[in-house]
Amino acid sequence: MRKPVGFFLSLFLLGLLSRGGQADYSGSQVVLADGPLDSWHEKVQPAVWDGFDDGKGEFLVYLETQADLSDAPLLKTRHEKGRYVYQRLTETARKAQAPVIAVLSKLGVQHQPFWIANMIWVRGDQQVVEILAKRADVAGIFANPTLHFDPPAIEESGRTGVYSAVVAAEIEWNLEKVNADDVWASGYDGAGVVIGGQDTGYAWDHPALKERYRGWDGSSADHNYHWHDAIHENDPKTAPGNPCGFDAVEPCDDDGHGTHTLGIMVGDDGGENHIGVAPGAKWVGCRNMEQGWGTPASYSECFQWFLAPTDLEGNNPRPDLAPHVINNSWGCPEVEGCTDPATLLQVVDNLRAAGILTVHSAGNQGPSCSSVNSPAAIYDASFSVGNVTMDDSIAPSSSRGPVSLDGSGRLKPDISAPGTFIRSTIPGGGYAVKSGTSMAAPHVAGVAALLLSARPELAGQVAEIEEIIQLSALGLVSDEDCGGTAGLIPNNVYGWGRIDALAAIERAMQGFELQYLPFVVDGAE
Repeated sequence: MRKPVGFFLSLFLLGLLSRGGQADYSGSQVVLADGPLDSWHEKVQPAVWDGFDDGKGEFLVYLETQADLSDAPLLKTRHEKGRYVYQRLTETARKAQAPVIAVLSKLGVQHQPFWIANMIWVRGDQQVVEILAKRADVAGIFANPTLHFDPPAIEESGRTGVYSAVVAAEIEWNLEKVNADDVWASGYDGAGVVIGGQDTGYAWDHPALKERYRGWDGSSADHNYHWHDAIHENDPKTAPGNPCGFDAVEPCDDDGHGTHTLGIMVGDDGGENHIGVAPGAKWVGCRNMEQGWGTPASYSECFQWFLAPTDLEGNNPRPDLAPHVINNSWGCPEVEGCTDPATLLQVVDNLRAAGILTVHSAGNQGPSCSSVNSPAAIYDASFSVGNVTMDDSIAPSSSRGPVSLDGSGRLKPDISAPGTFIRSTIPGGGYAVKSGTSMAAPHVAGVAALLLSARPELAGQVAEIEEIIQLSALGLVSDEDCGGTAGLIPNNVYGWGRIDALAAIERAMQGFELQYLPFVVDGAE
């Protein structure tokens, strides 16, 4: 059973009933009034203390009050859900954060408020952590480490690998495998649907991507509401000489990974390069990583922007311009700050409540069981994707379930898609192949776009979209006994199987009454 939004704040906070003292603003310095403070340190994630550099560190302060979004499922349309969720989240954050922001301002501490979850990013010293943790309105303090280049390589989300050139095919093998070309022939190519992507950025003017960018009208570009950069110049973790700079005012990719994933979703140059599952869809983007590295704050900032896109100055949010689906070919391992498995849970739950499907790469830590092991792929609200090869075999590196990181035993991945030797776009106008679950996830985002172009009334109905994709998939069984699912469908290797775009459209067109999925692993939500 799916838990209500806000059920979890952090696993380390479950059962915690500590209350802190209240701030006294009367003096020139912020002091704490008397109160039961013995348990304040229990609110602070241990990794926070490890993140201080030269006496200061970054951390996320989650407040006790989180928005009640329980009425969101009662709303019918995506726009109604998005507007409702945006209003509830911003109203809750505005009211609850005011006294905490007053303290931070009085201390002269750098901070950034968020509303996608009721939390505040702070850069301060250990005394600031103590002052905040002793407050009754603070639920917990999470790590958001400062990263220095060059940190050790990470593999969790397919963000590494070597590109190689490959000759174009009339229709790429992976698109034929999922029957995307048959869906195009039936008249559905993703038109009317907007896909969002958060990644290392995007080469927006690539010939196979430019015409599909929502910020391009055919003669000129307007990047307001279509692009956001969550990598900021004043961020101490950023490396000098970034090829995109910081706070970029137009889409830019400082790594190449994001451009490759985007091409798999929508790429088509009108010539011989047919590489995208949904070439009729539009795209919007957010840079959440700098040269392949992000933090909980940068991931959250992109999610927040997607729920209500803003102009380039970060003003005048428009929830009506939110994308239908967001691709997330990244993971947040402990080294990036997700040392608590629930760090991004509230954020992802809130996106789902707004009627936005979030697709996630399952990770590349296979072949061991329970290797789907980093946010946000582990969450029930995330539609997580494994990587299959040309012959529908699971790639050895594709992460398997069940999820053990949070103790849930949750079945993962949810679904699988081609992710091995996938030809797609790269910066500079060229094409190359790459492999990983990062390449598999965009196929699912693309199939969701095809489905929504055929059945627009499904927009905002996240559970129904997921169910159609899962129940129409080519069922694949495995003899790997991960979580006791060997020989079963779904299982902790392939999920429900390999996506089939044509079967999904046909199933959606039947007009049957959708039912919730019958299979639940013991301990799952």
